[in-house]
Amino acid sequence: MTTQLQTALTAAVDAAARTAGMKILSAEAGTDFNGAPTARLTLGLAPGSHEDRTLTLELSDKFDFSKPELLPEMTRHLQESARRLHNPRPDCYVSLGGLPISYGHFQWPFHRSTSGSDTYVVHGEVKLEDGHGSPLHARISASMTVTFAEIVPAPEQPYAEGFIYNAVRKTLDRGQMEMLKSGNRQPVPVTMRYYSRWQHKFVFTDTTDETRMDFLALKIYWLSGVQSGNEPVWIADPYDAQYLNTDVAQLQKMAAALAGDGLLRLADGGEYASATPALMSLASEYQDRLQEALDFTKPTFNEEMRAGHTNM
Repeated sequence: MTTQLQTALTAAVDAAARTAGMKILSAEAGTDFNGAPTARLTLGLAPGSHEDRTLTLELSDKFDFSKPELLPEMTRHLQESARRLHNPRPDCYVSLGGLPISYGHFQWPFHRSTSGSDTYVVHGEVKLEDGHGSPLHARISASMTVTFAEIVPAPEQPYAEGFIYNAVRKTLDRGQMEMLKSGNRQPVPVTMRYYSRWQHKFVFTDTTDETRMDFLALKIYWLSGVQSGNEPVWIADPYDAQYLNTDVAQLQKMAAALAGDGLLRLADGGEYASATPALMSLASEYQDRLQEALDFTKPTFNEEMRAGHTNM
């Protein structure tokens, strides 16, 4: 490990990373939104890993793992991340509406809102990944209510990244976020509507087998077929399972059905899949869905008001 930072925090993360089959490639001191010190760690599956196949983990430098549930949860997060790093683009996902997107430039950990509201906030960016270098993106400000924060083990990246990513996807699905060439930060509210106290889990969207199969075909079309020349992509991703209100076993079952129809080619015990020519033949359908999803996110108010011509 090349490092400018050697602390008890990095030692704890290093132990979790080794359990997950990962290595800390570098560790540097950073600062959060308010200028407080952080530990910024880069992890990979092996020394010399390509930048696109690494994980950036940023934690408050005073964060410790004294609570008994924190280190196991960190280890689980890194184990999942290790599987995701086998993807050609580990930062890419798709929305149910049909948008291929990537997440980046997140400023972890959460900070208290500076606008006077009683919320915790994290900033980041979502970019359209259509395979043609689209400039469309959304700068976002995800705000977590104090009530919601009470159910989160810690307001840090490993414990919140999944539900923040899914809240962003859900906001896109509702047409409440617009992909633009430039623009101000757009709000992504994270409230108790996304959590079931009765079931003790996050709930974003109720789906059927048909919906989940459609989602997986959409995912493999964009992430394998369009973005990476048909390289295998992880289909048993817990982030997707949470987003679809299902489990990874169901995702694998749906993928097997799609493989039986000739749309996917399974690999690594059915956990990964790549696109087939039959799936890529549906390109016009998926391109139409992409355009429809983009149109759905555009505001429907009067275009003169959009241009600032108003007497209000």
